[in-house]
Amino acid sequence: MNTAKKIGILGGTFDPPHVGHLKLATHFAKLLHLDALLLIPSGEPWQKGTGITPAEMRFKLTEAAGIDLARAFLYLKIATQVGIDRMEIDRAGPSYAIDTVKALRERFGANASLTWLMGTDSLVALPSWNSWEKLSQYVNFAVATRPHHDLRAQINPELSTEVSGFLKEHQTSDATALENSPSGLIYIDESLNVDLSSTELRDRLKSSFRSAVASEQIPTHTLEIITNLGLYQ
Repeated sequence: MNTAKKIGILGGTFDPPHVGHLKLATHFAKLLHLDALLLIPSGEPWQKGTGITPAEMRFKLTEAAGIDLARAFLYLKIATQVGIDRMEIDRAGPSYAIDTVKALRERFGANASLTWLMGTDSLVALPSWNSWEKLSQYVNFAVATRPHHDLRAQINPELSTEVSGFLKEHQTSDATALENSPSGLIYIDESLNVDLSSTELRDRLKSSFRSAVASEQIPTHTLEIITNLGLYQ
């Protein structure tokens, strides 16, 4: 995988990983012709507060989701390798994206195209990330719209001049530009409307609709572990 030239990065708490994550990954793997896609569960998700499932369990759930993602790629004839990376779990202290992208740049070299995949809510929240303004020195961003998150309404001078300026400087309307650029570009994809909220899913799993929600929203292999261990009840 170290010889790959176009790398997608999907980071997150993955508590639990769900179908929204897989849809996002599949969409951009195909659109950006990714050689590899890394799912990177956070070790200490510093912005998430307490009550997070232990890191090793979230890693196992993400590994299981990776099996279903790889099978989906095979079925759809998407030639993207899937990897589950422990770097944030093995790294001491809070999980900062800036440390992750620096390590990935060192691993894959100066010329590889590295693209961080995210939903619009994460883009809007970027100024709260540690050293966020330096991230574009190391990666591109591919952003998918989310239900009930109107990017135009959220990004306005009153709410976030930083994000507005960031977009003005880095946004491209050409997805293929990301394939040919190691870093520094932002592409917003409005064709995919995907919900990435694990928080809402956890709440619904604790309700009387648990079985219906689980079968619709959680990948098969991940759900098997959740069911066997009685998680999220």
